[in-house]
Order: sequence, then C-alpha cells, then structure tokens
Amino acid sequence: MAKRSASTARSAWRRADPMAGPLQGIRVIEMAGLGPVPLAGLMLSEMGAEVVRVERINPARAFLDVKPEHDLDRHGRHVLRVDLKSEAGRDLLLRMGEKADILMEGFRPGVMERLGLGPQDFAARNLALIYGRMTGFGQKGPLADRAGHDLTYLALSGVLSMIGPNGGKPVPPLNLVGDYGGGTMFLLTGLLAALIERGRTGKGQVVDAAMVDGASMLALSFFGFTKAGIWQEKRGENLLDGGAPFYDTYETADGAHLAVACLEPQFFAEFSRLLPLEEPFATNQYDRKLWPEMRKAIARRLKERTRDEWETLFAPTDACVAPVLSLSEAAQHPHNRARNAHVNVGDLTRPAPAPRFSSSDTVPAGLAEPASDLSSFGIDEKEMEELVQAGVIGD
Repeated sequence: MAKRSASTARSAWRRADPMAGPLQGIRVIEMAGLGPVPLAGLMLSEMGAEVVRVERINPARAFLDVKPEHDLDRHGRHVLRVDLKSEAGRDLLLRMGEKADILMEGFRPGVMERLGLGPQDFAARNLALIYGRMTGFGQKGPLADRAGHDLTYLALSGVLSMIGPNGGKPVPPLNLVGDYGGGTMFLLTGLLAALIERGRTGKGQVVDAAMVDGASMLALSFFGFTKAGIWQEKRGENLLDGGAPFYDTYETADGAHLAVACLEPQFFAEFSRLLPLEEPFATNQYDRKLWPEMRKAIARRLKERTRDEWETLFAPTDACVAPVLSLSEAAQHPHNRARNAHVNVGDLTRPAPAPRFSSSDTVPAGLAEPASDLSSFGIDEKEMEELVQAGVIGD
C-alpha cells in the first residue's frame, strides 16, 4: 500500500463548522454505511457536531460511485479509513470512543460485537458514550439478522400496503419512508433524547432504532383510523391515498401535473369556485357515490390549461393546489428562494440545513476531509503518522 502523510490532501472546501450550531462540542463517531446513518451524520455535522466517519481501509461502493463533491453521504465529516481487522485498528477506535459523545452504526446485530467494538467494549472505557444502533429489524427478533432494504421494512410494517393506486400494486415511495423517515429521524430522536438524559445522569446508553419500528410509528394515526372505521384497508379508497378526487394529482394540458389537496370544505369551496367545478360536485364534497364522476370532471377541467397557468390562478388562494415540481424546479420556486431553502456547495444545489434555530447557526456541510487531525478524540499527529506508516490507517 502506498504510504502518505496524515497531514496531506486537505480539501479546499470546508465542512460544517464544529463551533457553530446547537451541538457544538459534541463529538460523533459514524461507522460508514448506506442510507439512514449517513444522513444522520450529515445532519449532526450541520448542527455543529464534530463527526468522524470511519470507513473500511479499502471501501467498496460499486453502485453508489459518485464524485466527492456530490457525495453527501460523506460531506461535513472527517473520513478515517481504518483496518478494523487489526488489533491496532480496533484499539484506535476504542480510544477515540473514550473522548466521543456518540457512536452510531448500521450493521446487522452482532457485527460490532464480533469485532470487539460492541456497546460493552466502549462502555468499559466511557460510560457516558451514547451508542446508536440503526438496523432494519432491530437487535432482537426472528428477522433481526436478515438482510433487507427500505421496501422490505415498509412491506412488513404494513405501510407499503397503503401506497399505490386503487386496483393497482403497491408502489415504492422512493426510500424516504423507511430509510430516512423511519430510520434517520428516529435514530436522531433517540440520540438527542439520550444526550438530554445523560445531562441528568452522566451516563450514556444504547439506542436501538429499527426502520420497521420507525415506519410503523409514522403510520400511527392510520392504526387508529382503521379501528375507528374511517380508513379502509384497501388502497386508493381513502381520503389521503388518492381515493378522494380532491386529494390526488392530475395531468395538465402540457403533460405536467398538479397536486390537488383541498381536504377541508372551505378549501374545496375555493377550489370549486376557481376551477370552476359544476354542481352537484361543488356542494357534495364527501358524497362517495359522486367521487368517480367528480374525479372525471376535475380531470377534464385541469386538462384545459398548462401547469403554470393553473399555478398562476391558484397560487394566491387557499385552494391547496400546487404544481408538481422536479428537484431542479423546486430550487427555483419563489417561495423556496425567499426562504433560502436551497444552497450551492460547489456546483451542487442541495437543500439547506434543517431545522432552523433562532440563536444557533447551522452551516451547510462541504466536501469531506481526510481525518488528519484527531486531537479532539485523543489521537495526536505523531501517532497518526505512525498508524499511517503501519498501514492501520489507509488512504
């Protein structure tokens, strides 16, 4: 392996400033993976935490091989490539854990324990460490050690059964619901709650976040709706799944689409007036017998103008109608521009850090940097050089 200096190859782009944001002073070790854990690492970094992403010494990312400037799974971090099969590599990580506040990993149950890097191994050195575990099925249960992806967890949570057209098959909602909604957001909630409790007790704990659990929790209301008899367990026949003609998408004259979401009577009345929607549809919003013909009537009217023409008509109103924008169009929408909802990092336009804070800064993460300085984790530059020369730390 080619040797290099630990102090070389610094990026010209800056990462999120660890002295800005509500999490300033918090140190995080992120074990490299895909999906929910990397997004959590980015968000923690942009809220001010110092995040070191630990990768294999020779990482393989065949199906996600993107340029560094576009690789948001790494932005905002120091990247440290470590030979965790070596005793020296494992000892390095355990020593970093002595100074860390959070470690988060997304491996199958037992992987970190087999490496000698499980919660108990770190707790023996740092009882205050919060150990975040992100899996598909959780740490225990018949499926705990099984492989899966977002769609797998949505299927087993019941959520996927509700997404798709009436009479059609279930439709994958990208990987937003399982990976990021049920995964990242619940992992972050657990980590931050554990930080608050540690402030009272001085002790860390293990956070067990499972995507199947999180996806189920996102569907909490629908369990209640079903029991109450106001939700049918059949796709495309309910208020929020495209079953209602006033909560659906429609094609416009130019082949684009509008999102119509006028659920409440006052919003539907405004929509009906502006469309206009003829009687008896306009005055019988919730009469399910009329819904098939109401849908056809709405579709016919919306095909008469282009998406932008309809947007001009509906934008100043409470009709709850919006153009279906592409990602690039969303970045240029007047509302998003007024809120500075997107930022440019190099040649990449991406969402700005969220949420926003009244008295703390958040800084958009820049290109990842080699982990050439781990002094805040208790590893000085001399030792870094020695570990590089020994092959424990890679390029």
